[in-house]
Amino acid sequence: MLIRVLGGGSGIALRILLDSWCWDNLIVMSMKSYQINAELLLKEYLLADPLIPYTSITGGIFACKMVYDLTSLFSAVYFKSYSNLTNLQRIEWNNRAISTFHAVFITTMSLYFVFCSDLFSDQPHAGLVTFRSSALSTFALGVSAGYFIADLGMIIWFYPSLGGMEYVIHHFLSLVAVAYSMLTGEGQLYTYMVLISETTTPGINLRWYLDTAGMKKSKAYLLNGVVIFFAWFDTLVYLPVLPCLPAPISGQANALLWTTPGTGSASSAICHESDVVLEDFQRNEENISKEALNNISKL
Repeated sequence: MLIRVLGGGSGIALRILLDSWCWDNLIVMSMKSYQINAELLLKEYLLADPLIPYTSITGGIFACKMVYDLTSLFSAVYFKSYSNLTNLQRIEWNNRAISTFHAVFITTMSLYFVFCSDLFSDQPHAGLVTFRSSALSTFALGVSAGYFIADLGMIIWFYPSLGGMEYVIHHFLSLVAVAYSMLTGEGQLYTYMVLISETTTPGINLRWYLDTAGMKKSKAYLLNGVVIFFAWFDTLVYLPVLPCLPAPISGQANALLWTTPGTGSASSAICHESDVVLEDFQRNEENISKEALNNISKL
């Protein structure tokens, strides 16, 4: 009726204006719809319980800082060789204490969740094991993610004193796998299986400590080498097979194992773990050989 009153030309112009207004409103409503859906996905899927992931990550970073400072104070009092170290050697000494602390913590939690906890046990009514998680399992992964962030930052800051590119790749892949599994709750069982490989870390660090403290010829040094061999053999041969095993839930095949990005990243991280262990071992032996040659040249 309004178009007839205004006449033909004005009616066409008004129709164009109305169509343009409707189109603009449609675009705005579509954008708001996408925004609402994205916010719901972020809140309900990734950040369903933001208190646990982010407090655990922050706590892991602060724990690394605390261990670093306490190690520096403790070593200065109880280890005479610590005062004779260079600045970079002291940094590596303290850094290895952080990695040892994390290895003991995450290995203990991994063994508990994989072999002792009922979270991933044979419970058909609990659904696919790939999607099972708990507040404690998420918290432990958050602490581990905090460690990888802190240690990766130190490795990059002091590069290459604390490790070469293989350490950067290893820590980055581990961080991606742990963070994804923590935030989404997917593949936590398989992530913990891979994290059992951290059992090799304390032995490698202890070997470096014994060498730095001048105890290369001690029985502890020899025994440590034997332990490292078996731990490394276990990591190289046994652990890569674990993610390929069926999920411990009756009547269901784990078809989602290799389609879960977190699990794939975790499996990639374990491929680099043996390289990191071997590289660290060889780097220690190379440093020992250089020191021995220097001592011989002084004679």
